[in-house]
Amino acid sequence: QVQLVESGGGLVQAGGSLRLSCSASGRTFSSYAMGWFRQASGKEREFVAAISRGGGNTKYADSVKGRFTISRDNAKNTVYLQVNSLKPEDTAVYYCAADAERSWPLPTVPYSYEYWGQGIQVTASS
Repeated sequence: QVQLVESGGGLVQAGGSLRLSCSASGRTFSSYAMGWFRQASGKEREFVAAISRGGGNTKYADSVKGRFTISRDNAKNTVYLQVNSLKPEDTAVYYCAADAERSWPLPTVPYSYEYWGQGIQVTASS
């Protein structure tokens, strides 16, 4: 089992940047594919980005390609999401998630992930 805790969210002006972090407990972090999802008010949770166990493969939603970058440091049990050029439509609660079962292709649907963080608010003001 793994516990996930997100940090780094906040309020920024449109066009700004943030770096979200997700710290994981346990000693098997490198055995999980990791993902970031977001949920805006009144909308369903949607896929943002995913990264393979070793970090060599990544996948992004079309809406964030070229602006967001997912990375991980297995020595620190942490996955990151660098969010640049924020738009008001990026405003949402962002969640990190861990998938112990699947590695390739990278999972992009919420039900594939077994463990979830509590979420952190990201707001881009216009």
